[in-house]
Amino acid sequence: MDTPELEPLSASLDLQFDYTRSVGPIIGRFLGALRSRRIVGVRGSDGRVHVPPVEYDPVTAAPLAEFVEVAGTGTVKTWSWVPNPGPEHPLAEPFAFALIQLDGADTSILHAVSAPGPEAMSTGMRVKVRWAAETVGHINDIACFEPGELVLETASSGDLATFLNEAAIKMIVTPIELNIQHSVSAQESSYLRALGEGRIIGARCPATDKIYVPPRGASPTHGLPTTDEVELSDHGTVTTFCIVNVPFPGQRIKPPYVAAYVLLDGADIPFLHLILGIDADQVRMGMRVRAVWKPREEWGMTGENITHYEPNGEPDAAFDTYSLHL
Repeated sequence: MDTPELEPLSASLDLQFDYTRSVGPIIGRFLGALRSRRIVGVRGSDGRVHVPPVEYDPVTAAPLAEFVEVAGTGTVKTWSWVPNPGPEHPLAEPFAFALIQLDGADTSILHAVSAPGPEAMSTGMRVKVRWAAETVGHINDIACFEPGELVLETASSGDLATFLNEAAIKMIVTPIELNIQHSVSAQESSYLRALGEGRIIGARCPATDKIYVPPRGASPTHGLPTTDEVELSDHGTVTTFCIVNVPFPGQRIKPPYVAAYVLLDGADIPFLHLILGIDADQVRMGMRVRAVWKPREEWGMTGENITHYEPNGEPDAAFDTYSLHL
């Protein structure tokens, strides 16, 4: 009786990380001003004031450094209504994206305008800034703009250049998020299903008899389908490795620790995994290791069933047994 063919596995993946970057002296001063609820631009060689500021003159390409403070009111130059905001948008309720030329500026800034509906929006309308409850030195310190005029305030005292030098932001952290529906190949599905049963499988190249793990749909050397599945041991040999000494956000293991390529017994290609259960400076090429599995009740169809590899107590493998897999 033929075994029914299983559908390839598919799952929703949420990819998230914090992107940390330096902003440079021009944008850094712009963001520092926003943190103090002030808006600045930079003057170009032709006298125009650019908001947001640009680092180099659009006319001459020379560096720019003359900052100019502008108002928190402006004129809508053009706009587009967003009737169904998503989680990535700055406002939860329907709003408009608009190009707004602030008073004192000669260019427009793109931002959100909170309005009761599209009938309340028009090109040429006057808008005013609405500041976020807490300002941190980010473009989102401007929560949005809204129809109306600001009451004129007393001009800020003190030298603008001195203020900007003291207020300048050097680094910002931007959360990045991406949601995708990830579907894997039939061979990868078989590999993940096997992991869910506590097994590791590879696929054989029909031309060379080499075993690839994780399995591939086609031989990377001959392009032939790899239809022959082979069950492998969860013991293997460290070929090459790296000691991780540098901490980074989201790190789950305290440095130092080792990431190594492990060549499983019977396989012809190593794969990357963690080596724990031994001091990092004691890990070596040729060291024999075994997989450490999560408790069975925690298994899923995922590579995370194996938390790491650790020494299995066997003598180191001879160099010629892994020399072609470095």
